[in-house]
Amino acid sequence: MPRQSHDSLLRGLLRDVSRSFYLSLRILPRDLRAPVGLAYLLARAADTVADTRLIARDARLAHLETLRRAFAGTPVDVAGAIAACRPHQGKAAEATLLTRLPEAVAELERLDAPDRAAVRGVLATLTSGMVFDLATFPGEDAAHVTALGTRADLDRYVYLVAGCVGEFWTVIHAAHRPRLARWDVAAMSTNGVRFGKALQMTNVLRDVPSDLRQGRCYLPADELAAHGLAPADLLDPSAMPKLRPLYEALLELADAHYHAGWRYTLAIPRREWRMRLACAWPLLIGEATLAMLRRHDNPLAATTPVKIPRARVRALLTHSIAAVWSNRALAAEATRARGAPAR
Repeated sequence: MPRQSHDSLLRGLLRDVSRSFYLSLRILPRDLRAPVGLAYLLARAADTVADTRLIARDARLAHLETLRRAFAGTPVDVAGAIAACRPHQGKAAEATLLTRLPEAVAELERLDAPDRAAVRGVLATLTSGMVFDLATFPGEDAAHVTALGTRADLDRYVYLVAGCVGEFWTVIHAAHRPRLARWDVAAMSTNGVRFGKALQMTNVLRDVPSDLRQGRCYLPADELAAHGLAPADLLDPSAMPKLRPLYEALLELADAHYHAGWRYTLAIPRREWRMRLACAWPLLIGEATLAMLRRHDNPLAATTPVKIPRARVRALLTHSIAAVWSNRALAAEATRARGAPAR
């Protein structure tokens, strides 16, 4: 692929489909941008197909399977999936992403064998999470709300769609960065998985109202029942007092995962400052979002997703750049992000 086309995939297109991830990608060491960026773009393309709700669920599953085979290296034509899904995209960037999907698949084939294997592995897991999601939630609207069964199901879900990225991130960095030669990759992967789970748990807790409107409840049905609630009851904001104990317990679970994410980040050698920042930024933004959810009077009544203001995001990023060389200073930034006084 010509260099200009390669750059437009990993810079322009990626920036258009995810400004937040683009920040982390751009700060990474150059040798990691292609495998990490391609993994994100291909996963995002598959997720776009899975979320094209104007197409029948069975058709989406079939198109998703085509993409899964293409990502795994099987010679298949993805043109049918693109032609079916592209016209239904409300955002120009996502339509462009699907149009350029064959380029991204070809670029995957050009990666060095170890990187290609790592990207294929994480894509297989991420797309299995998308299949799990489509199979678990047969409804498409608030009239047909279905919930995950247990907390174990929730844990499996957040692993499939986010936790697995922590393993991939660890393996790919350990392979590329000599300063990580002494890392215990298995132990770091465990914390990396929890890092990803923290971010996805934040999404789950933030998006309860919007997910319910799409027929999805990621809060465990058995624990809802223990509090006298059915999934559809959460459509009424007055259910929040009953939900509060479970909601706060899941906030605490997310917080515990964030602490593991910080153990991961602070174990990165200081001279790998780019990697430290790429990890610190989503953690800081996620912690600040979780703090807003914790303080919210009634998350079920939120009509738009809870987000921290852009000015706060800029402040978090700016302060972290000054703190990146010191574990103590970076840990203090984490404490401030979660709303507690720094010690």
